[in-house]
Amino acid sequence: MALTILGLSGALSHDPSAALYIDGKLIAAVEEERFVRDKHAKNRMPYESAKFCLEQAGIKPSDVDVVAIPFAPISIFEKARWHYAKRYWYAPDRALDAILMGNRRYYRYKKRIQWCLQQLGFDLKKVKLQPVEHHLAHASSAYHCSGFTEKTAIMGIDGKGEYATTFFGWGENGRIHKIKEFYDPDSLGGLYGAITEYLGFEMLDGEFKVMGMAPYGDAAKYDFSRLAKFENGELIINTDYANVIGFRRYKENGKGYYFSPKLIEWLGPKREGDIADDPYIHYAASMQALFEKLALEMMDYYLGDIIRETGKIAFAGGCALNVKLNQKIIAREEVKELFVQPASGDAGTAVGAAAYVSVLRGVPVEKMEHVYLGPSYSNEDVIAACARHPNKPVFKQITNTPERIARIMVDGNPVAWFQGRMEFGPRALGGRSIIGCPSVPGVADRINEQIKFRERWRPFCPSMLDTVASQMLKVDHPSPFMTFTFEVNEGWKERVGEVVHEDGTSRAQVLERRHNPRWYDLMLELEKLTGNGVSLNTSLNRRGEPMICSPTDALNMFYGSDLQYLIMEDILVVKEGKGWYEHI
Repeated sequence: MALTILGLSGALSHDPSAALYIDGKLIAAVEEERFVRDKHAKNRMPYESAKFCLEQAGIKPSDVDVVAIPFAPISIFEKARWHYAKRYWYAPDRALDAILMGNRRYYRYKKRIQWCLQQLGFDLKKVKLQPVEHHLAHASSAYHCSGFTEKTAIMGIDGKGEYATTFFGWGENGRIHKIKEFYDPDSLGGLYGAITEYLGFEMLDGEFKVMGMAPYGDAAKYDFSRLAKFENGELIINTDYANVIGFRRYKENGKGYYFSPKLIEWLGPKREGDIADDPYIHYAASMQALFEKLALEMMDYYLGDIIRETGKIAFAGGCALNVKLNQKIIAREEVKELFVQPASGDAGTAVGAAAYVSVLRGVPVEKMEHVYLGPSYSNEDVIAACARHPNKPVFKQITNTPERIARIMVDGNPVAWFQGRMEFGPRALGGRSIIGCPSVPGVADRINEQIKFRERWRPFCPSMLDTVASQMLKVDHPSPFMTFTFEVNEGWKERVGEVVHEDGTSRAQVLERRHNPRWYDLMLELEKLTGNGVSLNTSLNRRGEPMICSPTDALNMFYGSDLQYLIMEDILVVKEGKGWYEHI
């Protein structure tokens, strides 16, 4: 009999998602934001996501054996709640609440999940609801999806789950063993988030921007070591400055931030606007340097022996998307392979919780080799969406899609590329992408200014053929999900200058044809035309919006930006006055 497990995330009031495993195979995984068109979908439940997962598998709610949730009650007899109370002594209401009512958030979440399941048609008497600790779900999403069979070091670093902020452990024969956890407020992810807020971005969204800003600054100009330290096996965040609550928070226009007025006294006013300038670029560089230093120290301390034994690491949690840290990890001699869960943030905990329960019930899960786990649409669906759209798109069905699109790109045009199933996780990987030819000077600026409307200093990334990676990148390491950045070899920096960052690195997707044949074929066509089997690739969305899900979403974005070409499956949509490239 089939074992069917639905994972539902959303406990932390952001990034709700759903994932479905049947007999160890990941059938579907999606984020709610894509359906409801609200980035991070704050304070929502994963209703549309769960509905899609069931539809994709062609099953009814009664076919689901277990609903796994990545949030669990934490016992009063464990250290977590007492640590929280002790470290937040200056906010006695919160401290007491953690001791006396420490699982209130869990019970509130459970009620909301039950309500969501009822809306979907589940019978609560018949379906089993199984909680999995948040960091255990992160750990599972990395380890169980890695495909590693050897003893594997596991690391999880994020803001916080129930109380834990950081997880170190190992996996062997499918079992996860916990070595050490740190608890709120001692959170490296929380500290990075607090500095993200100080630098004028939103927490949970702007951390990538801080990382993109860092190469423009000089980390040596400011010493951030007072903010946090790791000694005698303990991480201690300085709560005079960051990870603060209650009256210690810096407040502005009625909003409280995760840093204190003391930080402002030290570093000056909070950054405003889109300009990356002095001293803020140096602050970003100093924060990134401190983050890397502490993360590597903790990894060495708790996991060094395991890594030296087998060389395998699995990494998840929001901080696993920090590609600069990942670059440092894979540069280590003792590290043979690092697997980073592509949806490392909280959306990925739906996969992690479901995978954990599957293994617990004796069904191992398959290696996660791709992220094309969302909805797909046929040519007929696309034509119907065009027919309904108020802008009355002019479109044609074409036969030689990769060939024709490559021609359009080589002439300097960015293209909206909508193909196959939507990606799971924050990276566009050739399902819902804006693409451009990286050897055409100025294409990145054009996408930034006219389409994405985002900060000029944020880099664009390359997707490339697996045959090109060994020529272009200095380090040979699997990179199917854009979770690593690599030094670019001389010569290639000039050849594909539009996808090389300020510091001479690229965050690359290295593609095998079997995972996405059409995306691969497009890059083969680019290689024929330019000599470079590389495409500039960024997510198909505008600033502040979630990634595109449906053809209607794509058309709305197309007409709300300066894009001239949109290809959805084989349907090419072109704006007035632009050529069709029919004679190729």
